[in-house]
Amino acid sequence: MRVLAVGAHPDDLEIQCAGTLARYRQAGHDVVMAHVCNGDCGHFYIPAKELAAIRQEEAAAAAAVIGAEVAAVNIGDGDVQAEDEQARQRVVDLVRQAQPDVIITHAPDDYMPDHVAVSKLVFFASFLASVPQWRTGMDLPHYELVPPVYYMDTMAGVNFVPDDYVDITATFAAKLQMFSCHQSQLTWLKEHDGMDMLDFITVMARGRGLQCGVRYAEGFRRLRAWPRQTTTRLLP
Repeated sequence: MRVLAVGAHPDDLEIQCAGTLARYRQAGHDVVMAHVCNGDCGHFYIPAKELAAIRQEEAAAAAAVIGAEVAAVNIGDGDVQAEDEQARQRVVDLVRQAQPDVIITHAPDDYMPDHVAVSKLVFFASFLASVPQWRTGMDLPHYELVPPVYYMDTMAGVNFVPDDYVDITATFAAKLQMFSCHQSQLTWLKEHDGMDMLDFITVMARGRGLQCGVRYAEGFRRLRAWPRQTTTRLLP
C-alpha cells in the first residue's frame, strides 16, 4: 500500500501522525511525507530563504528515521490559498506522482490558515487527480483511484473528535525522534508560542491513548464522501 501524508509545514506530520506513519513503514508500506509550505517564516532570526533550506533538510532527516519519501510543493508560509489555480495544479501533480491508496492530511477546521487551505487543496486534488482531462503544467497521466482521506488531529485536539485511533506505543520513540530533527522549530515554537513541543506531543499522545485504552495513540477522522468509502481498514 502507498500512503501519502500531506502537511502544511515541514514539521506538521511529525506532530500529528508520525507514530502512525512509522507503523505503516514497519508493516512494509510505502510512505510519502509531503509539505505544501516551505517553512520560510518559522523563526525569529533566520532569514526566510536560508530557513526554507534548513527546514527542507530537517524534513528529509525526519523522514529518514522511518525510511519515508519526502515531497515538497514549495509555497511560502502564509501564501497557500485553496482557490489558487497554481496551488491546485501542484497538489494534483503531487497526488498523481504519489499514487496513494490512502491520504492523511489536516482537518478542515484546524487552528491556522495554512492548515485549513491544505486540507481544502487535498480534498480538491485527490478527486481532480482522477479526471483525465483536468490538465496541469506537468501533464501527468490521471490517477484512476479517488483515494480515501483521513484527517489527522488538530493542534491540542481542539474541535476534533476522533472516530478512529492508532496505537503508537511501539513507535512513540520514533515519533519524538522525528520531531527532534526539526531543531529550528523546537526553538521557534518555544519562543513564539511558549511551547515545549516534545512535552506537547507527549501529552497529546497520552491523552488520545487514554481515550482508546493504550499508552500512546493518535486520533483520526475519516472523510465520509462517495466514492472514498471502503470496508477495508486502511489505518495500521
